[in-house]
Amino acid sequence: MNINELRKDFPILSQKIYGHNLVYLDNAATTQKPQCVLDSVMKFYTVYNSNIHRGVHYLSEKATEIYENARLKVKDFINAKSRSEIIFTKGSTEAINTLAYSFSLKYIKPGDELIISEMEHHSNIVPWQLYAQNKGAVIKVLPFDNNGELLLDKLESLITEKTKIICVTFVSNTLGTVNDIEKIIKKAHEHNIPVLVDAAQAIQHLKIDVQRLDCDFLALSGHKIYAETGIGILYGKEKYLEELPPYQGGGDMIKNVSFEKTTYAELPLKFEAGTSNFVGAGSLHTALDYVDRIGIENISQHEKQLLDYATNKVEEIGGITIYGRAKNKVSVLSFNVDGAHNYDVGMILDKLGIAVRTGQHCTEPIMTHFSIPGTVRASFALYNTFEEVDRLVEGIKRAKKMLVG
Repeated sequence: MNINELRKDFPILSQKIYGHNLVYLDNAATTQKPQCVLDSVMKFYTVYNSNIHRGVHYLSEKATEIYENARLKVKDFINAKSRSEIIFTKGSTEAINTLAYSFSLKYIKPGDELIISEMEHHSNIVPWQLYAQNKGAVIKVLPFDNNGELLLDKLESLITEKTKIICVTFVSNTLGTVNDIEKIIKKAHEHNIPVLVDAAQAIQHLKIDVQRLDCDFLALSGHKIYAETGIGILYGKEKYLEELPPYQGGGDMIKNVSFEKTTYAELPLKFEAGTSNFVGAGSLHTALDYVDRIGIENISQHEKQLLDYATNKVEEIGGITIYGRAKNKVSVLSFNVDGAHNYDVGMILDKLGIAVRTGQHCTEPIMTHFSIPGTVRASFALYNTFEEVDRLVEGIKRAKKMLVG
């Protein structure tokens, strides 16, 4: 994999920030877009733009074809059984909200229990809290240790006959931990409990096979894997999606409407009310094709090498605390300069042209666990280089000298 050649696919990486070549290390927040994705968006708007599913004219038929082919691409990319199991959403957040609403409406009653992990993104906490409170249900929390690994031996004790669903992230956006999802799913299924996997931080790093995992639901975001924003996926086993009520009402999700009764469209349209982001769906197809051409295994290997190199170099600085020491990690490095605020470190790095994320990363419970206000997070993608890691390390040294001495 020739990284220098791949970098040419991403126009934004060639710019300068405050006179320095851009070092973009905020990939866990969103990835940059290759030219082929940008071209696909422009081509759609200049050649095919028309609403989907609703027209007999050429443009509408072409737009619909692009949209539905994107669904098939996602199906193949995560190895779902059927296109009916692939629901387009605005992103992983809406995917989780869709499931939380529909699942709670169908299956949750007062006194029931839901299990989520301590390392979840707010998007996999707050929706469940909203509907648990509405239904009088109880949320239980699976904790993690100081290395950032879930205490899976405690899962059995959390499960009762009242447990209705387990919701867990595949990869922590803050700690980089790759959770043992298969083990969690196996344990849950021993008790006939379905599992939602939040794969927003996994889809760009790992090969995901929903049939092998045997997960019941999975959420992902396109913008995390080089597609444009505003497009995501809720995968669900067909047996559940058939039973669940729709999340929203409107056009496209109906079969028949009268003032007396509405019947719903067949899957997957039952969950796709209104005008979908059909342009975003096309961009996701293009992005997944791009990843397939490179090879997700090649991407993962390169990112692992970057993470190992960066971890060793940052540790050599001294006076740095790293958060997330799991044995199995993706390319996320969260740290603090001892005696300095994460925001101040991030601001100094920014002036050096280095883009990192600072703060709580929408994982306040993780910060509470470590009794810290936040971290500096550097996250690596397929286009990052070892030279950029060296730039980061020199920037941290400079920030440490300025802020701590």
